[in-house]
Amino acid sequence: MLAVGMLLVLGAPCAAQSLAGSRAEYLRQFDSDGDGRISQAEYVRYMSAGFHALDRNGDGILQASELPGGHGRALTLAGREHDLRAQFQRLDRNHDHYLNAKELTAPPG
Repeated sequence: MLAVGMLLVLGAPCAAQSLAGSRAEYLRQFDSDGDGRISQAEYVRYMSAGFHALDRNGDGILQASELPGGHGRALTLAGREHDLRAQFQRLDRNHDHYLNAKELTAPPG
């Protein structure tokens, strides 16, 4: 995402259009039902994909051997999903239970 200073350097109209397009493209990656907004389930599903890719034995637990570098404490899918639901709540600034493109790309608060 472009910083505000970059918007000024690049020219606000052009940069703003690019930023809006980037946000919309990012939202589409999450939006499995194509309704233009992200539900909590869609957010958790998309953001959990990396966990599933690392969980080679599919047991819902990332053991040290499955983690990058091969060391660290075990992580559970349930714990990851819990954290993602909390993150979703922080991002949902208008409290409508969905994320729009602006909320999705905002830094967690």
